[in-house]
Amino acid sequence: MGAMEPIVSAAELAAAPATTAILDVRYRMGGPPGAEEYAKGHLPGARYVDLDTALAGPPGPGGRHPLPDPEVFGAAMRAAGVSAGTDVVLYDDGNGWGPARAWWLLRWAGHERVRVLDGGLAAWRAADLPLSTEQPPPAEGDFTPRPGCLPVLDAEGAAALARRGLLLDARAGERYRGETEPIDPVAGHIPGAVSAPTTETVGPDGRFLPAPALADHFAALGATADAEVGVYCGSGVSAAHEILALAVAGVPAALYVGSWSEWTTDPSRPVATGPHPA
Repeated sequence: MGAMEPIVSAAELAAAPATTAILDVRYRMGGPPGAEEYAKGHLPGARYVDLDTALAGPPGPGGRHPLPDPEVFGAAMRAAGVSAGTDVVLYDDGNGWGPARAWWLLRWAGHERVRVLDGGLAAWRAADLPLSTEQPPPAEGDFTPRPGCLPVLDAEGAAALARRGLLLDARAGERYRGETEPIDPVAGHIPGAVSAPTTETVGPDGRFLPAPALADHFAALGATADAEVGVYCGSGVSAAHEILALAVAGVPAALYVGSWSEWTTDPSRPVATGPHPA
């Protein structure tokens, strides 16, 4: 079975087979895990997945959210009901970054039948669809990760791509410009990278812009289907959201997983500031 469309509407999900595995991936940068909010109400049958423990390794020299140990990730996905042929849908109650990270990881690990609920919990509620407080027990899926099915960049590769192709910075513009840096020790961006806040890919309702509009948005930045594109952010989470938006637009892209949080661990790496790539 080939890859699915990367996003799904609330109406389409409501009509999906009962065998669909629904994963609640609520995440707040610097905030508490989303398990408490999940317990207050979630999509019927959904299982909660914690980003920091299941979708990333321990923070360190590789950044705040390095790739998880495949065995840890695989176990979390199996407990969430993911098997080799399972259709998976991911959602949250916020900006969609956590589900996008899970979408990217599943694709990276070889599972192609995965989508993100466009607009998340707000879209589900807007469609007047039910919520549940019942927490299903852990499942017994048979998912086995096959790491390496999507391209990744390390620091050296990101620096080279910024000169050779197109490296997009998915963070807020003020962080790219170096005007503020609330998390990492150095402000600015990778020299040659182009500012492309992922918040510009969604509308006021949190849903992605239509595919043609996204294609136009990214084309204006130089990101087209025949370009070599990479994306980074602070720690490889919001960049996954941008890669999801690029996928909706039909543009493949590599993820620099360590992102700025890894880049700035080495003081010898150059830093650019201001509104321009160089």
